[in-house]
Amino acid sequence: MTLLFLFDMDDVLYDYDWRARMHGLTALTGIDFAELRRRWWHEEGETAAEAGRFADGAAYLAALEAALGVPIAADDWIANRRSAMRPRPDAIAGVARAAELGQVSLLTNNGPLLDENLAAIAPEIAPLFGDHLRTTSRYGARKPDPAVFERVLATYETAAEDVLFVDDLPENVAAAASLGITTYLYGTADGLRAAIDDFARTRSAAA
Repeated sequence: MTLLFLFDMDDVLYDYDWRARMHGLTALTGIDFAELRRRWWHEEGETAAEAGRFADGAAYLAALEAALGVPIAADDWIANRRSAMRPRPDAIAGVARAAELGQVSLLTNNGPLLDENLAAIAPEIAPLFGDHLRTTSRYGARKPDPAVFERVLATYETAAEDVLFVDDLPENVAAAASLGITTYLYGTADGLRAAIDDFARTRSAAA
């Protein structure tokens, strides 16, 4: 039995300041916050990207540029996304603990351009996750759609009872729990560490 530990990224392993990200995009494009949201942050734009609508980062960037009406260099997009994040060392230490107990994998609502550049955008966690730095775009569904969790289980060939999922949003945690996945609604790094150890101990006793 191999345990699987699934972690959200923003507001779990990193502080994420979406307003700073929007301000950065305004500086890059000349488009104000409200108009950025109107043109891209909706069901046919960013939400679609998170659900796997665009085949790769190049397709994502082309769609973004078309929606905004201005060119954006991939390197600028990456640097801007990174600038809105601050690592939480104590929470990241929880990932390190989980990696001692089983397989760790990232599950963050994001599109393919971020997926392809996660090692640069989140270098603090890259060594811990290795090839398992993944966004929901890989699975063709986004949280809280239960389909994304079903596809994770299939990808890892893991039973729901052998998975711990960590997220900061109640609706995402509820969706995972509906499939029998053990969950932790992120509160503190100490709480995270306790949830990881408790889960591993419980599954070991059940084996």
